[in-house]
Amino acid sequence: MVDPYKAVTVLWGFVFIYAVMATMDFGAGFWSMFYFNREKTKATNIANRYLSPTWEVTNTFVVALVVAVYSLFPRGAYTLGTILLIPGSLILLLLSIRSAFLVFSHIADEYEKVLTYISGICGILIPGLLISVLPVTHGNYVDFSAQRQTLDLAGLFTSPNEYAFFGFAITSTLFLSSLLLADYSKVSEEFEAYSVYRKDALLIGPISLIMALLIVYTLRSEASWLYDKMMNDFALLVLSLVFFIIGYAGLFLPSKKGRIGMPRLAVVAVTLQYLIGSYVYGKAHLPYMVYPHVTIQSAFTDPSSFRAVFITYIVGFAILFPGFIYFWSLFMNDKRYLRREKANPARK
Repeated sequence: MVDPYKAVTVLWGFVFIYAVMATMDFGAGFWSMFYFNREKTKATNIANRYLSPTWEVTNTFVVALVVAVYSLFPRGAYTLGTILLIPGSLILLLLSIRSAFLVFSHIADEYEKVLTYISGICGILIPGLLISVLPVTHGNYVDFSAQRQTLDLAGLFTSPNEYAFFGFAITSTLFLSSLLLADYSKVSEEFEAYSVYRKDALLIGPISLIMALLIVYTLRSEASWLYDKMMNDFALLVLSLVFFIIGYAGLFLPSKKGRIGMPRLAVVAVTLQYLIGSYVYGKAHLPYMVYPHVTIQSAFTDPSSFRAVFITYIVGFAILFPGFIYFWSLFMNDKRYLRREKANPARK
């Protein structure tokens, strides 16, 4: 594997990890808002309990992702930074508002409801705006003439493909987060909340699948070069669908605790579905960062700089990954932690 492909693999890894973690984080914020006045189910308590230790961890991947783009593909970063100035600034603004309001919603009691609603709405819009980057890279809405790059915002936001991606981001955020909150509720033995999130997942799962199919359908007319290359891996797309079916069916399987559904199986299967789907999309997108003028080869950094950065990332990942595994096991599996939270649930 040549150096640009090694670099783009690292970048893709950061994108996928952040996408999954952020999806769960943003979705939990929305569910906290949605069930704010429905205390009987304790669904809001479960969502807040999940948000408390995870949203800070999730935000660290934003920094890692931005640094990876600028250090590994500086020429590509220049183009992306130029054409995404407006949507990127809007994303940063919403991230700042959500983070600030999420903190203050647990401090200023008299404004808790308003702050929770604002942070929840921002959280559900951010995934849609983030995924809007992908249709931009298909090249239909970027003008490379006159030695500069400009983005056709009007064309982008009237594109069916853009709204297919936008809808997929929102429904996937709600689907994956409801699965994880169902799993967390079950482990915490909050079975009323578990029933609520299981029903949410059953409702939203098929909608997210429909949005994924709409993405493929609209790509056929708006980015035929990408669609044709994705169809070369049609078997993997079918495998992705199989994992969705496994995950959705997991919500109906009997479990040891006498409750219908195996949400842990569903979370793993659906995550694998997204992994395979994103691999097919990413592979088909190569070698272009922004079609057709910016490739991973033309945007790549100096080889000596790449080796230094690559080694740094490998060492850093080797250090952080065990800590992340320990954090996750403590958060999801440590019975003492779960019982303590159940007995004295944190408001944050």
